[in-house]
Amino acid sequence: MSRLAAFYPVVDSADWIRRLVPVGVKLVQLRIKDRTAAEVRREVRAALAICVPRRVQLVVNDYWHIALDEGADFIHLGQEDLAGADLKAIRARHVKLGVSTHDDTELERALGVAPDYVALGPIYPTSLKSMPWAPQGLDRLGEWKRRIGRVPLVAIGGITLERAAGCLAAGADCAAVVSDVTRHLDPLGRAASWISATRAASMSPVA
Repeated sequence: MSRLAAFYPVVDSADWIRRLVPVGVKLVQLRIKDRTAAEVRREVRAALAICVPRRVQLVVNDYWHIALDEGADFIHLGQEDLAGADLKAIRARHVKLGVSTHDDTELERALGVAPDYVALGPIYPTSLKSMPWAPQGLDRLGEWKRRIGRVPLVAIGGITLERAAGCLAAGADCAAVVSDVTRHLDPLGRAASWISATRAASMSPVA
């Protein structure tokens, strides 16, 4: 049984992963947008080459077919990609699956595919991308955790190191982080601070 680390940086290149892994990151998502399939494949292949020998859990966002081709063992899908993914092929390869949710309907759909984690967002306002959903807040994290039980819950959206403890206390098992690391003046130092601050947090099992 693998573990889901409490600190979950989300980055857009293998180069970011190459920089973060020596700091001590154990869980990282590769989320690439607006690139060709060939470019995505190269990034996934490079990321796996970094993560696998160091026992770092790589999660590939959306590009499930490339992830399967390249041998990744964890995929994250948004709701639109979930609808079009070959879930039988994913499960046949024993690949773990995380799913984004934003409302009750999406949570029901996510739980219907027996995910290895459920992500809820945005918890706080975020400038990373335009989103049709209002900030979910900490109370919603607690509600989601009560509803999903033992399934790990990932909080995402506007989360900073200063907000991490509140998210974990509210029910999140893990905090997915984008801007607070990649746009920080000292991203590697910030990642190290995240790791130190979340080291004592419980580690959630992922079947």
